[in-house]
Amino acid sequence: MTPHSPAAASHRADAPIFETVHGPVRGTTDGAVRSWKGIRYAEAPTGDLRYRAPRSPARWTDVLDCTDFGPCAPQTRIAAIKLGTDARTDEDCLSLNVWAPAEAEGLPVLVWIHGGAYFRGASRQPLYDGRALAAGGAVIVTVNYRIGVFGFVDFSSLDDSVDSNVALRDMVAALEWVRDNISAVGGDPGRVTLFGESAGGGAVTTLMTVPAARGLFHHAIAESSPATSVYNSERGATVARRFLEVLGGSGDPNRLRSASVDELVAASDELFARVPEEYPGTLAFAPIVDGEFLPDYPLDVFRRGEANPVPLLIGTNRDESSLFRLMKSPLMPLDPEVIRSMFSEIAAEHPDVEPPDEPHIESVYAGLGKVGDSLALTRDFAFRLPALWIAEAHSAIAPTWLYRFDYATPMLDVLRIGATHGVELPYVFGNIAHHPKDVTYLLGGLSTGRRISARMRHRWVAFATSGRPEGPDGEPEWASYDVAGRATLVIDKHDRAVPDLDRAVRLAWGDDVIAFT
Repeated sequence: MTPHSPAAASHRADAPIFETVHGPVRGTTDGAVRSWKGIRYAEAPTGDLRYRAPRSPARWTDVLDCTDFGPCAPQTRIAAIKLGTDARTDEDCLSLNVWAPAEAEGLPVLVWIHGGAYFRGASRQPLYDGRALAAGGAVIVTVNYRIGVFGFVDFSSLDDSVDSNVALRDMVAALEWVRDNISAVGGDPGRVTLFGESAGGGAVTTLMTVPAARGLFHHAIAESSPATSVYNSERGATVARRFLEVLGGSGDPNRLRSASVDELVAASDELFARVPEEYPGTLAFAPIVDGEFLPDYPLDVFRRGEANPVPLLIGTNRDESSLFRLMKSPLMPLDPEVIRSMFSEIAAEHPDVEPPDEPHIESVYAGLGKVGDSLALTRDFAFRLPALWIAEAHSAIAPTWLYRFDYATPMLDVLRIGATHGVELPYVFGNIAHHPKDVTYLLGGLSTGRRISARMRHRWVAFATSGRPEGPDGEPEWASYDVAGRATLVIDKHDRAVPDLDRAVRLAWGDDVIAFT
């Protein structure tokens, strides 16, 4: 990340400046909300620091211009993930962005971890602009972290001079920055909510089990968390060796540092596609149980009642898998034979665990031969069941709320996408129709969408404020989850509270958790 130049800054007289622990930064204001973008929270992870834990940046004395986003982590651009105008990528990517109301003091803080299969995405995506959410009475922070091979392959098995789980360590470093700096812009460092979606939601549930993250956040929101996509060190080592094969150079670990960014990204793309083809239902890039920074599988930690006992809001979308079908993504197996091979591999890797009875599962989903049934099975397997299992476990030690997002506009229904993966994000951030080519509302639904967005932002900020996701006046009460009532809020045109919404799915799969790793 090229350092911001104080000489290059053209700023208004009312441009807000605040003093971070590393030096002063200048942002912008529109009168109601102030923002600072591209604030460095760690040294450039380049050269000898590639694949190493993040290090605190050197202090600066001149006021740095933080009016534009820093670079995105290296990745191949795809149309489905809008990084924004003039976005650029660079290995020096460890920055964060802050939005705060103009009159802020002691406000709750929400720290956003973006999704993207641990492989794509960035904090600068227009979808994640924090202005509307901040205007509701909170300080919003969005975080860049290392992705793909730069952050989610465990090379420590091949080279003891590098660190494991460096991307998760980036997130902890960003949370430490929030702890040390956020009061200067009116945020309360004692009321930090960590929230994220998809891979970002997986990072949230994982960090709830990371000892180094304890005390750095006080509430958690996990949207569509692939909570079981965390792998053991043996698989981590296998992926690391496979990456070296793809990269070339006779498997020499020294290639990891000598290779250019472009070479690493190209090899990452190939690995990303190859791993789920060879091991259906798994990711190429994911957190690794290293026994130290991440001591155990997060789901096992939750089941033992040992996760960070902070209030948790967790949920999924009704039609999670349809997006993966539309994108022809290898991440979600839909072919019946591939699904069966996935179950066979699980059984082989976990001979001490009784897998779900296949005929029984097929009867629940009305036969795997239909695409719709396969979509439902993979949706539950990857997202809904992990959310249920975590809600069941965590509700025994801390207040927990479960939701399902069901709203789809007429256009999304026509496209057979429905309430798919990630569709709730514009509503959470208040960035409805944020992209000029967005077709979501071509057949209507915009006014309904705005009302849903207002309700969700109200509940998310209320949760960050008090640990309870209270809705606006007149909205149904969202009771916390427990094994007696299993309350779920269904978010739709009109929200409704439903007891034991997932009873059929829960009973079909049973309570014996298979660590799908």
